[in-house]
Amino acid sequence: MPTFSRTDSGNPDFQQLVQQLDAYLARLNGEEHSFYNQFNGIEALKYVVVAYDGLTPVACGAIKPFDGTSTEIKRMYVLPTHRGQGIAGQVLKELEVWSRELGFSATVLETANDMPDAIGLYTKNGYERIPNYGQYIGMPRSVCMQKRG
Repeated sequence: MPTFSRTDSGNPDFQQLVQQLDAYLARLNGEEHSFYNQFNGIEALKYVVVAYDGLTPVACGAIKPFDGTSTEIKRMYVLPTHRGQGIAGQVLKELEVWSRELGFSATVLETANDMPDAIGLYTKNGYERIPNYGQYIGMPRSVCMQKRG
């Protein structure tokens, strides 16, 4: 059973996991990586969750305010060696709880249509597809989702 730490983007374990996430996304996104990457800076993330297996950081995620009622889920990642164990769902739930504690009533996110495992995770956890928002409008690979409550 993993343990979870609430922290911010200055956490070195979070930064290490994000480096691995960025390398994975660069391979997946190919030529479109620079477009998507510009929206994934971590400098100002105040609400970060890191999951640990013992002392080893194995997963992460973050939220940031999106609008007056919603936060946006960002930088979700689980090490390949720890996938399939339910850790991503646990990180997601921790982020949702934190979002509610901060007074927000909904969460939104963007993922890619060629990431069926991510779409499955979010759907299983009550997210519904919504029209693409903001910078993702008109991006055919982007899938935007929302969960209220």
